[in-house]
Amino acid sequence: MLKGKNLSLFAVEKADLQQLRDWRNDPNFRKHFREYRELNLSQQEKWFETQVVADNTTLMFSIRRNEDNHLLGCCGLVYINWVHRHADLSLYIGLDDKYIDDEGYAEESCKLILNYGFNELCLNKIWTEIYEFDEKKKALYDKFGFKQDGLLRQNYWYDGQWWDSRILSILNSEHSIK
Repeated sequence: MLKGKNLSLFAVEKADLQQLRDWRNDPNFRKHFREYRELNLSQQEKWFETQVVADNTTLMFSIRRNEDNHLLGCCGLVYINWVHRHADLSLYIGLDDKYIDDEGYAEESCKLILNYGFNELCLNKIWTEIYEFDEKKKALYDKFGFKQDGLLRQNYWYDGQWWDSRILSILNSEHSIK
C-alpha cells in the first residue's frame, strides 16, 4: 500500500474488477485509452490474471479514499523495462465520471506513483501517451514537469477525425515533487 494524505494505492483486487470494467467501458473514459473495445467481465478477469497477477512488467493499483476506503480509480506502471529502467504511466479517476477529477485525487495519485517509481523501483524515466484532445491530463502532467518527447501525427481515430498522440516523459533527475 502507498499511503497519501487523502488516498492510498492498493494492489488491484478481483473485487475491484467489475467497477474498473464499468469505468473502462464508459465512452467518456474509453476515448482516452488505447483499448477501444467494450470489455466484458471475462476479458477484465483475463487482464487481471495475465497482466496484474502474472506479469512482472505491470504494477497496477486501485485508488481508494482514506476516509471511507471508497474506490476512486486505478493507476499503475506498465510495460516496465527493468533493464533500461523505464515504465509507462496509467491513471484514471472514476469519481463522478470525471476521468481526471478537479478534487485533487488524480494529482495525489500521480504524486504517489511517481515517487514509488523513482524512489522505490529506481526507475530512470516514466513516460505516457495521451491524445491531443486530452487537455486535462496534459495539464496534470505539466504540473509534474513532464516533457513532450514526441508527437505521433494522426495516430488516433476518434469522433470522426484523426488526432495526434503526445509522448510525454519525466526523468528521475527532473522529478521534484516529493
